[in-house]
Amino acid sequence: MSETPRSTGAPAHQNVTFPSGGTTAHGYLALPPSGQGPGVIVIQEWWGLTDHIADVADRLAAEGFVALAPDLYGGNVAHDSTEAFRMMKDLPVSRGVELLSGAVDHLLALDEVTSESVGSVGFCMGGGFVLYQAAVDPRVRAAVPFYGVIQGEIPDFSGLKAQILGHYGERDAAIPVDSLDTLSAAIQQQTGITPDFRLYPADHAFFNDGRPEVHDPESSALAWGSTVDFLRTQLG
Repeated sequence: MSETPRSTGAPAHQNVTFPSGGTTAHGYLALPPSGQGPGVIVIQEWWGLTDHIADVADRLAAEGFVALAPDLYGGNVAHDSTEAFRMMKDLPVSRGVELLSGAVDHLLALDEVTSESVGSVGFCMGGGFVLYQAAVDPRVRAAVPFYGVIQGEIPDFSGLKAQILGHYGERDAAIPVDSLDTLSAAIQQQTGITPDFRLYPADHAFFNDGRPEVHDPESSALAWGSTVDFLRTQLG
C-alpha cells in the first residue's frame, strides 16, 4: 500500500499511526479528491487489513468520504481460514471496540473531516464490530455491516444512536436468515430503531472481489450503491 498520494483528481491515501487503546495503532487513510468530507471507519474481515479493505477505503474516498481502516491485528494478516479464526478469537470484542473508539477519535480530529459523527462499514468479523461499536459509541450514526458475524450473545444496544443498513447473503451458512430476525427484534425492542437488513442471492463474503469463488458482482453493486446513498443521507 502506497504512502504517496495518487494523481490529481483521484483519492489520496497513506498509512497512518495514531494513539488508541493505550498503544500506537496503525491504519490506512484515504482522502477524497476534494480533500475533505464526512468520516467513515472501514473495519476489516477476519483476514486482517488486506488490499481488499484498503480498496474499500479508496472507493469510499472516491465517493467523497474520508475513510480510515484501522488495523486491528497490529500488522498481521491471515493466510488461511484456520489462522484467521485463531486471530479473530485472540481479539476480544471489548479490545476491538476499544481500538475502534481510538480510531473514531483520530478520524474526527482530522481537519479533513467535515462531519461531527461517523459512518462505520465492516465485513464479516468487521461487520460484527460495526454493531458492537455502534452499540456503545453515539458518535457512530450510520452503521453498515456486510454479513456481520456476532460472536456469542447479542450485545446490549441500549446506547445505539445509529441507523443501520445491513447486507447479508441468503446462502450464507455462517449467518442463518432467521438469526437476522432475532437480531432485528432485539435492536427494535431496546432502541425503537428498525434496522434495514437486506438479503441477496449470494454466499458469505459476496462483496470480496478478491475471492472469485464467493464474489457476486450483481449483489455487490446493489449493496455498494445503497451503502453510499445511506452514508450520504446519514452523514451529509
